[in-house]
Amino acid sequence: MRAASISRRTAETDVHVSIDLDGTGKATIATGVGFLDHMLELFARHGLFDLEVKVDGDLHVDQHHTTEDAGIALGQAVAKALGDKRGIGRYADLHLPMDEALTRIAIDISGRPFLVFRTAFRVEKIGQFDTELVREWFQAFAMNAGITLHVETLYGDNAHHIAESCFKGLARALRKAVSIDPREDGRVPSTKGSL
Repeated sequence: MRAASISRRTAETDVHVSIDLDGTGKATIATGVGFLDHMLELFARHGLFDLEVKVDGDLHVDQHHTTEDAGIALGQAVAKALGDKRGIGRYADLHLPMDEALTRIAIDISGRPFLVFRTAFRVEKIGQFDTELVREWFQAFAMNAGITLHVETLYGDNAHHIAESCFKGLARALRKAVSIDPREDGRVPSTKGSL
């Protein structure tokens, strides 16, 4: 099974994440941040990952630590579940439409974390959620999953749709990149022999 659990406790948050990369899209999410819960539910469903996320965070301060630490722990769980990455597809890219918004995602499960995030929001908040936290979550996730991730919203007006296209796009691309390619015959997809 390609599954993992991560627990992470700091003075700001207490985070527990479990993921099964070969799941069916079941999600149990409770971060205390409604919009983040919604995005993580979409991530699980569109990636077909079974996902549990529980965060007790310092929401009396703001939503930053909860959002960032959820991204850190989920990235660590994905990296742990992938193990030595034998047989995976490694690369994936796609365009994800969400009504008027269109986002392009490209991913390399490389072991070399890097994020290019070219997505802008015209408003500062989606409900009570600070839109700048979308990038913070993607940064935390990519760095801790050890992936190269490019996210670019080509166009869009509605902030909710833009954010949703980013999360759904990541889920769909990651689903493809972590899939086992039978032609790899259990090899690590790199001429170096490791990722």
